Amino acid sequence: MPDPLDNPPVQSSPSLRDRIRIIIFEAGTPAGKAFDVALIVTILASVLAVMLDSVAWVHERYGHVLYFFEWAFTIAFTIEYLVRLWCIREKALYARSFYGIIDLLGILPTYLSLIFADAQYMLVIRILRVLRVFRVLRMVRYVGEAEMLMQALVASRRKITVFITTVITLVVIFGSLMYLIEGEEHGFTSIPRSIYWAVITLTTVGYGDLAPHTPLGQALATVIMIFGYGIIAIPTGIVTLELSEASRRRANTRVCSNCSAEGHSGEATYCWRCGEHLFPKRQLIEQAEDNPA
Repeated sequence: MPDPLDNPPVQSSPSLRDRIRIIIFEAGTPAGKAFDVALIVTILASVLAVMLDSVAWVHERYGHVLYFFEWAFTIAFTIEYLVRLWCIREKALYARSFYGIIDLLGILPTYLSLIFADAQYMLVIRILRVLRVFRVLRMVRYVGEAEMLMQALVASRRKITVFITTVITLVVIFGSLMYLIEGEEHGFTSIPRSIYWAVITLTTVGYGDLAPHTPLGQALATVIMIFGYGIIAIPTGIVTLELSEASRRRANTRVCSNCSAEGHSGEATYCWRCGEHLFPKRQLIEQAEDNPA
């Protein structure tokens, strides 16, 4: 009987669709990196063309040239989008993903400009696709930090909701008081306009288009501005606390081999849930050192 090891199975080479998918969706190969760099340069060039076309004298002098380039970019991006749909297996998942929607929005405005005037200026949304630069430059560290920030915001969403509700309540109260104090003769013609003043005062923006004139109104404005400085620090503290907690949870990415628990601190040696040693090999070495033969 022939030994199967003498005739190992022949591995089939990847199909054309798989090779194109690797080039387009993965940046780990030289071809993939070159594709992403060329894509980003093309995106920036198309956005530059759209911005230049919005300048009156450039449009008047070179509008026909920019119009030609815009359609050339749009056709190229359309082909790229269709190729992405063709080579990916889960087409619906990609079409509904963030980058899939951005890719589609990057080509629709030019076609819509055939129906609606000036819709082509919406093409600046293509600049969002430059986010793929994180894949090319291997900026995994920054992508990870962004994910941690998002986790901190999600974890503190209830505190932030309470904070925003409190701020809304305060500006409604302060705006109503200022409407009663100042009145229409000083520009506070309605409660909504007074609330607008309270918002820009509480956030320490102060456009200067509306200001109290009476001593009582100025005193109330002083209180609101002092409140504003204190309120600015509250969301910072909430998010900072959650960021610290998220950083602590991510300090040790080791998963317990016994109960699959995660979220161990950086200096942890044993699992916080079941007490299992997180480093089995180190445990064997320690046992051998404690009980020499």
